[in-house]
Amino acid sequence: MARPRIVVIGAGFAGLHALRRLERRIPTGMAEIVLIAPNDYMLYSPLLPQVASGLLTPQSIAVSLHRMLRRTRIVPGTAIGVDTTDQVVLVKKISDELTYERYDRLILAPGSLTRVFDIPGLSQHGFGNKNLAEAVVLRDHVLAQLELANASRDPAEREERCRFIVVGGGYTGVETAASLRRLTDEAALRYPDLRSAIHWHLVDIAPRLLPELGVKLGEETLDLLRNLDIEVTLEVSVRNVTENKVTLTDGRVLPCRTLIWTAGTAPSPLMASVGTPTDRGKLVVGSHLATADEPHVFAIGDAAAIPNLDAPEETALCPPTAQYAQRQGVVAAENVISSLLDRPLRPFVHEDMGLVVDLSGKDAVARPFGIDLSGLPAFAVTRAYHLWAVPSAPARARVAANWMIRAMLGGEVSRLGFAHGVPSTFVDQVADHYLAPEAARKESARLLDIPVAGA
Repeated sequence: MARPRIVVIGAGFAGLHALRRLERRIPTGMAEIVLIAPNDYMLYSPLLPQVASGLLTPQSIAVSLHRMLRRTRIVPGTAIGVDTTDQVVLVKKISDELTYERYDRLILAPGSLTRVFDIPGLSQHGFGNKNLAEAVVLRDHVLAQLELANASRDPAEREERCRFIVVGGGYTGVETAASLRRLTDEAALRYPDLRSAIHWHLVDIAPRLLPELGVKLGEETLDLLRNLDIEVTLEVSVRNVTENKVTLTDGRVLPCRTLIWTAGTAPSPLMASVGTPTDRGKLVVGSHLATADEPHVFAIGDAAAIPNLDAPEETALCPPTAQYAQRQGVVAAENVISSLLDRPLRPFVHEDMGLVVDLSGKDAVARPFGIDLSGLPAFAVTRAYHLWAVPSAPARARVAANWMIRAMLGGEVSRLGFAHGVPSTFVDQVADHYLAPEAARKESARLLDIPVAGA
């Protein structure tokens, strides 16, 4: 009897924890485990704003998959389609070759993309902060604006280069604005004439910042941002973006060459190729994390609509947080094993442990187990949580060392030179490569050399 093949798509919080549990629970040689992912690291994304500000080096939050996984075969590429009829995943490798992987059990954890609205000029002139490349490019760009402003004699150009706008009042937006505000303050020590010209704005369409933290902590976060001299405007969004100005929905036109877009995420388009029901792009699964129509297919993380059995509302779904994703990965792995052994599946239930927000410096807010914290206690809880949650001892050591170096010796504000003012490509460049269910079936049949009915 052939060994069952378990294929996992995605190496984020959900995918990595599923793979680690599979390796621990399945005896050597009893199953083949395959990972499909474009990178050979797991990104600890909650600390990306600290990479953008230079507080952490990029390698600090890139957890090596080769160090974490011993028995998993890694296919470097992006899954672009799923053929559930022949149980095949179509893969576009990083070399642009198209290939496939058969599966007996499939765990879908492809994560999410930056959600982009149809705003003129946004994809051409906006910057994102969702991966390492974007964080490094963003940091270089922000520092370059100050250097160019200092070298310019044109008052209009200086105003454009010294204004920075962050769109999005969630965790990423708030942390990015606070971290980069501190970076520009540090860099401005070199350019004393620019200090009064630097303006930071945070805009969000919602009426409150960080609604998940409650009214009290949301108001404290608002006060902390304003104390950092960040202008916060709520119930406002962006109408138009050009190379040197941003038009807001309240009618204001702001001279600006740096718009940072962090306004939410969208599920991976891969989920639509499965051919089973979706909810706003997320694959619908039951409490056991398997799809109703395809019991061999499991979905977890940001791209899955998973019932939240711990919530009071019957229709509530699990929030797209790292805390939930990593625990879903463990349960999905256990249920895959149970399904292979014809054992009952376990429902996913998790009690929310709370949330933390690091505003850089020594500012933070946190709500562990429903307890509101701010100031130094929140800072201590936030840093301790991140060190505990990073899933690798070497990565934890690098993060702690970076924090210690900054506290003792200060930071560096030099550009790294990876991109010279080119906007980051936060719009998924392979989005049009994802296949519809019928196209996925035809492509897999071609690769497998199977006759297609009606062809």
